[in-house]
Amino acid sequence: MNAWMTWLVLAGVVVILELFTGTFYLLMIAIGLVAGALAAAFSVSLPLQLTVAAIVGSVATLALHYSKYGWTKNQDSSRDPNVNMDIGMSIQVKEWQDQGNGKYTARTMYRGAMWDVELQHSAGYPGAFIIEEIQGSRLIVRPS
Repeated sequence: MNAWMTWLVLAGVVVILELFTGTFYLLMIAIGLVAGALAAAFSVSLPLQLTVAAIVGSVATLALHYSKYGWTKNQDSSRDPNVNMDIGMSIQVKEWQDQGNGKYTARTMYRGAMWDVELQHSAGYPGAFIIEEIQGSRLIVRPS
Protein backbone atom coordinates (compact mmCIF):
# COMPACT_ATOMS: atom_id res chain seq x y z
CA MET A 1 0.00 0.00 0.00
CA ASN A 2 1.31 3.41 -0.94
CA ALA A 3 1.84 6.10 1.69
CA TRP A 4 -0.90 8.32 0.28
CA MET A 5 -3.37 5.44 0.56
CA THR A 6 -2.45 4.97 4.21
CA TRP A 7 -3.09 8.67 4.85
CA LEU A 8 -6.51 8.44 3.17
CA VAL A 9 -7.46 5.33 5.14
CA LEU A 10 -6.53 7.16 8.35
CA ALA A 11 -8.62 10.14 7.22
CA GLY A 12 -11.57 7.81 6.57
CA VAL A 13 -11.24 6.26 10.03
CA VAL A 14 -11.21 9.72 11.63
CA VAL A 15 -14.31 10.73 9.64
CA ILE A 16 -16.08 7.59 10.87
CA LEU A 17 -15.08 8.42 14.46
CA GLU A 18 -16.44 11.93 13.94
CA LEU A 19 -19.84 10.47 13.08
CA PHE A 20 -19.95 8.97 16.57
CA THR A 21 -18.90 12.15 18.39
CA GLY A 22 -20.97 14.74 16.52
CA THR A 23 -18.29 17.44 16.51
CA PHE A 24 -16.58 19.04 13.56
CA TYR A 25 -13.14 18.99 15.19
CA LEU A 26 -12.31 15.47 14.02
CA LEU A 27 -13.25 16.55 10.49
CA MET A 28 -10.59 19.24 10.73
CA ILE A 29 -8.04 16.60 11.74
CA ALA A 30 -9.20 14.52 8.77
CA ILE A 31 -8.51 17.52 6.51
CA GLY A 32 -4.98 17.53 7.90
CA LEU A 33 -4.67 13.82 7.12
CA VAL A 34 -5.84 14.44 3.55
CA ALA A 35 -3.17 17.14 3.27
CA GLY A 36 -0.64 14.53 4.40
CA ALA A 37 -1.98 12.24 1.65
CA LEU A 38 -1.46 14.99 -0.92
CA ALA A 39 2.09 15.51 0.34
CA ALA A 40 2.71 11.77 0.05
CA ALA A 41 1.26 11.76 -3.49
CA PHE A 42 3.93 14.33 -4.42
CA SER A 43 6.60 11.99 -2.98
CA VAL A 44 7.78 14.21 -0.15
CA SER A 45 9.67 12.73 2.78
CA LEU A 46 7.78 11.24 5.72
CA PRO A 47 8.83 13.97 8.20
CA LEU A 48 7.53 16.63 5.78
CA GLN A 49 4.27 14.69 5.30
CA LEU A 50 3.79 14.59 9.07
CA THR A 51 4.58 18.31 9.32
CA VAL A 52 2.12 19.22 6.56
CA ALA A 53 -0.62 17.08 8.15
CA ALA A 54 0.01 18.59 11.58
CA ILE A 55 0.06 22.19 10.37
CA VAL A 56 -3.03 21.88 8.14
CA GLY A 57 -4.97 19.98 10.82
CA SER A 58 -4.00 22.52 13.49
CA VAL A 59 -4.86 25.53 11.34
CA ALA A 60 -8.20 23.99 10.35
CA THR A 61 -9.01 23.19 13.98
CA LEU A 62 -8.13 26.71 15.12
CA ALA A 63 -10.15 28.22 12.28
CA LEU A 64 -13.17 26.14 13.34
CA HIS A 65 -12.67 27.01 16.99
CA TYR A 66 -12.76 30.75 16.32
CA SER A 67 -15.62 30.56 13.82
CA LYS A 68 -19.29 30.84 14.79
CA TYR A 69 -19.49 27.02 14.74
CA GLY A 70 -16.73 26.54 17.31
CA TRP A 71 -17.01 26.37 21.08
CA THR A 72 -19.24 29.06 22.46
CA LYS A 73 -18.92 30.53 25.90
CA ASN A 74 -20.92 28.66 28.48
CA GLN A 75 -24.16 30.51 28.95
CA ASP A 76 -26.37 30.30 31.97
CA SER A 77 -29.08 27.85 30.90
CA SER A 78 -31.67 29.75 32.92
CA ARG A 79 -31.22 32.68 30.50
CA ASP A 80 -30.64 30.75 27.27
CA PRO A 81 -33.64 30.72 24.87
CA ASN A 82 -32.11 27.68 23.10
CA VAL A 83 -32.49 25.68 26.31
CA ASN A 84 -35.77 27.08 27.65
CA MET A 85 -38.52 28.06 25.21
CA ASP A 86 -40.13 30.42 27.74
CA ILE A 87 -37.29 32.96 27.59
CA GLY A 88 -38.49 35.96 25.60
CA MET A 89 -42.19 35.14 26.00
CA SER A 90 -44.65 37.76 27.23
CA ILE A 91 -46.74 37.61 30.41
CA GLN A 92 -49.31 39.89 32.01
CA VAL A 93 -48.91 41.00 35.64
CA LYS A 94 -51.84 42.71 37.34
CA GLU A 95 -50.32 43.68 40.70
CA TRP A 96 -46.82 43.91 42.21
CA GLN A 97 -45.73 43.70 45.86
CA ASP A 98 -42.76 45.93 46.76
CA GLN A 99 -40.08 43.88 48.57
CA GLY A 100 -37.73 46.86 49.02
CA ASN A 101 -34.38 47.62 47.38
CA GLY A 102 -36.07 47.96 43.98
CA LYS A 103 -37.30 44.37 44.01
CA TYR A 104 -40.94 43.58 43.20
CA THR A 105 -42.71 40.21 43.29
CA ALA A 106 -46.08 38.96 42.06
CA ARG A 107 -48.06 35.83 41.28
CA THR A 108 -49.48 35.41 37.80
CA MET A 109 -50.97 32.78 35.54
CA TYR A 110 -48.65 31.53 32.81
CA ARG A 111 -49.19 28.41 30.68
CA GLY A 112 -52.07 27.28 32.86
CA ALA A 113 -50.26 27.48 36.18
CA MET A 114 -49.52 30.08 38.84
CA TRP A 115 -45.93 31.33 38.82
CA ASP A 116 -43.91 33.54 41.13
CA VAL A 117 -42.69 36.55 39.17
CA GLU A 118 -39.81 38.81 40.12
CA LEU A 119 -39.02 42.23 38.71
CA GLN A 120 -35.72 43.88 39.58
CA HIS A 121 -34.39 47.39 39.00
CA SER A 122 -37.63 48.79 37.66
CA ALA A 123 -40.88 50.19 38.98
CA GLY A 124 -43.64 47.61 39.49
CA TYR A 125 -46.46 48.83 37.28
CA PRO A 126 -49.11 46.41 35.98
CA GLY A 127 -48.92 45.38 32.34
CA ALA A 128 -46.97 43.21 29.91
CA PHE A 129 -43.51 41.87 30.76
CA ILE A 130 -40.90 39.75 28.98
CA ILE A 131 -39.40 36.67 30.64
CA GLU A 132 -35.61 37.03 30.92
CA GLU A 133 -34.74 34.12 33.17
CA ILE A 134 -36.31 31.17 34.95
CA GLN A 135 -35.09 30.13 38.40
CA GLY A 136 -37.03 27.06 39.49
CA SER A 137 -40.69 28.12 39.57
CA ARG A 138 -39.86 31.83 39.55
CA LEU A 139 -39.90 33.97 36.41
CA ILE A 140 -37.48 36.91 36.29
CA VAL A 141 -39.00 39.54 34.01
CA ARG A 142 -38.34 42.96 32.50
CA PRO A 143 -40.84 45.51 31.17
CA SER A 144 -41.82 44.93 27.56
